[in-house]
Parts: sequence; structure tokens; C-alpha cells
Amino acid sequence: MLSLSCKYALRAVVYLMSRAGTRLGIKEIAIAIEANAHTTAKILQVLAKAGLIHSAKGPTGGFFLNETEAALYLIDVVRVIDGDAVFFECGLGLKECSEEKPCPIHHSYKAARASLHQQFSSVTVQQLSEDLALGKAFLKR
Repeated sequence: MLSLSCKYALRAVVYLMSRAGTRLGIKEIAIAIEANAHTTAKILQVLAKAGLIHSAKGPTGGFFLNETEAALYLIDVVRVIDGDAVFFECGLGLKECSEEKPCPIHHSYKAARASLHQQFSSVTVQQLSEDLALGKAFLKR
């Protein structure tokens, strides 16, 4: 459902929150989220331009989040990278899929989309970074 870029973006913000207040370089973030540096740079620039993360230039620069930004929800990241369509479009990509004219997976996919939308709207990056810090979750295989 989510693009690879969106998955990397989610990993990146969770990693940044786990290191809140610390300015991190692209290489370090890319290694932490298992993505190449070029892709990571583009994703981080998009997130910074949207105001979800911060960036600073120069020798002591990098990308970062502050602990005060604990209210950053997963849905915020998804909206910036993939948009809202992932939560509302047809699972088979049909333009005319609806309650009146459903595709073969319409009803089950609609329930899955709604559940994912609810979860992403209620889970914060802070919550996931806490699980990371406690060793309950991991960003690498």
C-alpha cells in the first residue's frame, strides 16, 4: 500500500526522533534505515520542506527533530510522501470502484484501508521511537 519512499520516510522520522535534538547526517540516517544516501537525501529534503523535520547547513548541520515535536503522527509523513489516496483509492486501481460498483476486493480492501488510516492517525513517531529505544522494535533486519 505504501511506496518504498514512504516506508523510508517513516523509518527516517522514527530514527530522527530516537535521536531527538541531535543533528544527523544523510549517511548516518541512510545506514540506520537501510536505504541509499541519494534516496535518503531526497526524502529528507521533502520532509524538511514540508516542515515535518528540521535541517541545518554547515559543518555542524544535519537533519533533526526536537523532543517537543512528539505529536508528529505517521499519517503526517504519509500525506507528505504518498498523499491521502493510499487510504481511499481502489485496491486494484480502478477509477470507477464504489459501493454501487465495487471491484472484486472492494469490501475487504476498504476495511483494511480504514484500519490502516485509523492506526496511522493515532500512532506518533515518538511512540515508535520509544519502542526502538527499549529494544521492542528495530529499523534494520
